[in-house]
Amino acid sequence: MIREPLIFEISDTGKRAFALPKLDVPPNEERLRDLPIREQIKGFPLVSEVEVIRHFTRLSKTNFCVDEGFYPLGSCTMKYNPKINEKIASILEFTVSHPYAPQDFIQGNLEVLKTTEELLAEVTGMDAVSLQPSAGAQGELVGMMLIRACLEERGDPRKIVLIPDSAHGTNPSSAHICGYRVQEIKSNESGTIDLESLTQNMTEDVAALMITNPNTLGIFEVDIKEITKIVHSKGGFVYMDGANMNALIGVARPGDMDVDVIHLNLHKTFSTPHGGGGPGAGPVGVKNELEPYLPIPIIETKGDRYFLNFDRPKTIGRVRSFYGNFLVIAKALAYILSLGPEGLKEVAEISVLNSNYIRKSLEKDYCLTYATPTFHECVFSDKFQREHGVSNLDIAKRLIDYGLHPPTMSFPLIVRGALMVEPTETESKRDLDLFIDAMKQISIEAKENPDVVKSAPHTSYVRRLDETTAARNPVLRWKEEKEISEQE
Repeated sequence: MIREPLIFEISDTGKRAFALPKLDVPPNEERLRDLPIREQIKGFPLVSEVEVIRHFTRLSKTNFCVDEGFYPLGSCTMKYNPKINEKIASILEFTVSHPYAPQDFIQGNLEVLKTTEELLAEVTGMDAVSLQPSAGAQGELVGMMLIRACLEERGDPRKIVLIPDSAHGTNPSSAHICGYRVQEIKSNESGTIDLESLTQNMTEDVAALMITNPNTLGIFEVDIKEITKIVHSKGGFVYMDGANMNALIGVARPGDMDVDVIHLNLHKTFSTPHGGGGPGAGPVGVKNELEPYLPIPIIETKGDRYFLNFDRPKTIGRVRSFYGNFLVIAKALAYILSLGPEGLKEVAEISVLNSNYIRKSLEKDYCLTYATPTFHECVFSDKFQREHGVSNLDIAKRLIDYGLHPPTMSFPLIVRGALMVEPTETESKRDLDLFIDAMKQISIEAKENPDVVKSAPHTSYVRRLDETTAARNPVLRWKEEKEISEQE
């Protein structure tokens, strides 16, 4: 594969991408004096138009995307995005709507938002939903802000938030930002919350338990009703991280499990673009006790008219500008309506089936730290391969040679050398088998020729990088070779 040079390397004095005709009016520099005009950028690349086009076109072909192949990133729920969602979101009346437009002019937009709220409330079993948070992490933060606001009105915000060691990594940050001290709850041998440990730690100083269900091992908390009962008995709240809701939609509702507040990831479960295709959306659903504290504005109806209500005395206030990432929400609504109740249920059923197919197919080749049946994702470890000096990083890099995107690595932290695989419902048996066959072959290579795995990838555009040096001494700006040599 030919290495694509940096755009700075194809730069040459005298090149230009466009040419303008000579100025045919007298210059008036006085008018420009107070304007923030950008000066010439030192070292800016000089290239022709065709060089720019070809450079970035060639680079684009080196990228991997969900439209190209299987994206098995566990916990991320990287599913295919149906193109009808994009078509709906590109409707002219949606794309040209201005967030400051008078409410009478955006009745259709408000109806989209309100309908999405109501459907998400139905799916989760919650009483009210806010669509404002921009992503899952902000949804978590808003959930904890609601809990704190409610407890403060009771007279005691409390001091501690309990978080299982199998929870998502952003949960502790959300609790800390809200002023709480985090206390970890250990998992039992089944990979679920230890009820005895929870009972001992659940005191009247505890504001909430933040739980991920199914957890990051892909295991469902079968004692969830007992867990919520223990927390509620001491006056605490149960916050559920809904990032793994893909395993439950249409089958089980957190509200029916007595969960008090949950966030959802529209850019995961409800198939709007994830990662570089963002932005995201992290709606928050609550039970009635927390509803008065939801962010403003909220959407209400009066007759057949929709309006934004800012008059909410107990609200935590705004958490972002306007009312969330509207086009992301529109895509999620298109996804929900096109599937319907039975389709959503099938999403969960197939995602669980696909995950267990991978789990069963690879259980003899890769170590399963926890033998408990899993839901939408499964977590292997590199224990068997470490005996031959091969790590989970080596396995991930070798997968690239097979034309496959690696799974999530080294998470959750309670599994050493973790390889976390989530196929979602959008993958066919053929694509699952391609992944399984590649993983089996890599397992054989780890035993018979470990150097091939440890030096991978061999066919990718970029070879194995020195990740330690890159993390400690990142090169964030291109420099002339002369400058680099002078620094050295």
